[in-house]
Parts: sequence; structure tokens; C-alpha cells
Amino acid sequence: MNTLNQDIKQKLSHLNVLEKIIAINVVVFFVGFILQALTSTLPSHSSLLWFELPSQFSEVLLAPWSIITYAFVHYDFIHMLFNMLWLYFIAQWFLNLFNKKLAINVYFLGAIAGAAMFVLGYSLLPNVFYTGNRLVGASAAVRALLVFMCAYMPQMDLRFFMFNVKLWIVGAAIVALDVVGLFGPNSGGNLAHIGGALLGLFYALQYKKGNDIGKGFEALVDTVTGWFSKTKKSPLKTVHKRTKKDMAGYNKEEFDAFTKQKRIDIILDKISKSGYDSLTKEEKEFLFKAGK
Repeated sequence: MNTLNQDIKQKLSHLNVLEKIIAINVVVFFVGFILQALTSTLPSHSSLLWFELPSQFSEVLLAPWSIITYAFVHYDFIHMLFNMLWLYFIAQWFLNLFNKKLAINVYFLGAIAGAAMFVLGYSLLPNVFYTGNRLVGASAAVRALLVFMCAYMPQMDLRFFMFNVKLWIVGAAIVALDVVGLFGPNSGGNLAHIGGALLGLFYALQYKKGNDIGKGFEALVDTVTGWFSKTKKSPLKTVHKRTKKDMAGYNKEEFDAFTKQKRIDIILDKISKSGYDSLTKEEKEFLFKAGK
């Protein structure tokens, strides 16, 4: 048993942050499935009721955690599978270009924006979006990541069978499908998708200007995780001699990482303006190695 636990911990430690979110979604899905099978008194598709997002604002106030937890709940296997496949492929792409904190910010703020759009729609247009519905699924958060990429590098080509398609066209097509979906049976879900997409678009446009709108959320997450940290500050102060020279206030490793990220940002900015083909051979090789 100890060996099995060690193997699981080792495999989890090698997952990137978005792959860990995928793992959590899969575990939650099977927990809900098992609870549904064991508890016959629960209504269909409601074994994780406390984690679903209500459509009524008054109910959301009583369960504020649901603005995030709903994004980890899936009752339909196909729904969960497609969301996680999308997230897996986006993760490989996103984290080759940006850091994990940005990925977390976009993902969770996308989920929150989707929740806000869902509740707002049901509050303002109750006759259009019938009350009593509840929201589940990671689609809004996944939309935020995808649209962020499409908005940040709109002129980048995406290979689609035998054709190259600009990223902005991919993003626009997905949002258009969500708008059409507002008139279908899953109108509430499509409302949330649009909320996540709008967050991804706004985040990318601001990020290109040098404004990271997720810094406040990032600080909040760091504060909350700090409450559960096992490490405690030592009352004793350790004095040590620096063996590495500082560069502009950074040690060599930090300075190298900073300059590398700045070069990546410059290349990404060039792609967003002129497309991937405008890069020199050296820039393409650098971006490929950075992704590795």
C-alpha cells in the first residue's frame, strides 16, 4: 500500500498545474457517481448538490463557495471528457508560453466570470432563463483559457487538417456557437461560456498592455494557502554570506529567468502582430526550446 501511495504521489508531482485540475475533476466525477449509486434517496444528477451553483442570487449568498466549486462538478461522462480533453490540449500550449500562476488566474477568474454571467442572466431575465436551474461544469473556465490565447496571439496559425486557420477565427467561431446556444435547451450553460470567454478576452487585451488583472486574485490565493501552510517562521535569524553576485537586485538564476521571459514576451508580441511566420529561424528555435 505504501508503495502504491508513493507511486501515486510521484506521478501527481510530475503533473503541471492544469493537469492537476484535470485529475481533481476526474476524482470528483467518480465520487459523485459512487454517491449517486449508493444513495438512492438523492435526486438524479444531484449527488454533489452542495457544490453546484444555484441560479438564484439569494441562494448563492448562502453558498459562496459554489462560484468556484461548480466548475469541478460533472454528472455526464461525455461532458466531463470533452471539457478535460480541451483543458489538456490547452494546458500543453498555454504553459509552454506562460507561467502557471497566469494559467491559474485565467482559469479560476474564468469560472467566476461564468458564474456571475449565469446568475446575472437568471436575475435580469427570469422569463427567458427559467429559474430553478443550477450550473455545473468547467466549460466557462476552459473557454477563458482558450479565448485568452486567441486574443493574445490572434494572427497565429492553427493547423486544421490541411488548412491554416487564424486563432482569432477559432475564438470568434466558438463564441458565435455559444451565442446561438442561448436559444437552445442549455441557455444557462452557454451564458456561463460567454462569461468565461469575455473574461479571457479582457484579460488578454490587458495583459498585452502590461496589466495583469489577476494579481489581486493571485494575492488572495497566496494568502489563503498561507493559512494552511505547515511551515512556520523560525524565531532565530540565520545570517549567511552570499556567494553569488547580484544583478539589478536579482541573483544570476533569477536574472536569467527574467531576461528569458522578457524575450518570450517580445516574440509573442511579434506573433500577435505579424503572425508566427514573421519569426526568424533563431526566434522559432528559441521559442521551441523555451517550450521544452
